[in-house]
Amino acid sequence: MLKSSFQEILIEAGVDEAGRGCLAGPVIAAAVILPLNFSDERLNDSKQLSEKQRNVMRSVIEKEAIAWAVALADNHEIDQVNILNASFLAMHRAIEALKTKPGLLLIDGNRFRPYENIQHKCIVKGDSLYQSIAAASILAKTYRDEFMIRISEDYPVYLWEKNKGYPTEKHRTAILENGFTPFHRLSFSFQRNLF
Repeated sequence: MLKSSFQEILIEAGVDEAGRGCLAGPVIAAAVILPLNFSDERLNDSKQLSEKQRNVMRSVIEKEAIAWAVALADNHEIDQVNILNASFLAMHRAIEALKTKPGLLLIDGNRFRPYENIQHKCIVKGDSLYQSIAAASILAKTYRDEFMIRISEDYPVYLWEKNKGYPTEKHRTAILENGFTPFHRLSFSFQRNLF
């Protein structure tokens, strides 16, 4: 069972991102503030859920959360500032968009650039430990998947509706045969990733 909170004095927002390891598309982050009494045994790290389960939980999260927001940094921004900084940028944008201001940010992972004067706590594998981070992981993943499915209609050869921009063999082969699209991250080491 996931923990409902890290502490109970400050309002907590769980923050996570999706798409860091992709060759194409944006990195998308989500920030979620859940009620202290929130409980749903179906809530889990997005990677542990099926697509159908993620979509069910997304609806629950969006309905039950005190506040939630999703934001992105696109592939051009990733090329300009690198994927780590772009992840922080997307996270900051999601936090900024929250309608309720948190007093503590629970960040999935081990690195974060502080946002304004809000305290934060980095938690490795936090999406499998805390409800708010798991909720953020679900929103980030489902919104990013939707984005990739939508743009795949214009670039069907890359199979983004299936691989979501990750470096699968078919995606890498499609790049070798057809070149890059306006959604590819040109700063990534394609020589290393393609072979």
